Amino acid sequence: MEPAIGMIETNSVAAGILAGDAMMKKAEVTLLEARPVCPGKFVVLISGEVGPVEESYRAGIAAAQDTLVDQLFLPNVHLSLFPAMMSATPSQGAEALGIVETISVASCILAADAAAKAAEVTILEIRLANGLGGKSYFFLESDVSNVEAAVDAAVNLVGKEGLLVRYVIIPRLHSDMQHAIM
Repeated sequence: MEPAIGMIETNSVAAGILAGDAMMKKAEVTLLEARPVCPGKFVVLISGEVGPVEESYRAGIAAAQDTLVDQLFLPNVHLSLFPAMMSATPSQGAEALGIVETISVASCILAADAAAKAAEVTILEIRLANGLGGKSYFFLESDVSNVEAAVDAAVNLVGKEGLLVRYVIIPRLHSDMQHAIM
């Protein structure tokens, strides 16, 4: 099975719910998230096998019509993204922490996938737009060289599209800060 992610974002809560319903009715997929995000948008995120996700994704786009503001279809997604989106990956206290912040949900998922595929890192958490004014970010950890390689891959992907807000690499994150943010 090749895992895939599909995502639509609308500028209307009502239209987002309608589109999400169309997505779920179209094919056998798993609903990861369906919720309003700042500022007054709605995000639907699904996963499953490539074919069904693509069918559902296309149904969501069709249902969203002119309310669609962003979209993502990502086949062969790195498996570490799923627990990270659920904030279910505990920190192992690695040597370095990388943080990549983007302007959208779709760009954050793409950047996290690129980072996970580029180096031996652990994607700890992916925060998608909620309470962030539409922005998103993710944390990853490993040794400094792997964090640098992973962050470079993410930044190269979304930075050239103008979707990057900021990125940082922090060696030896202070334990008080680690407890505060994770």
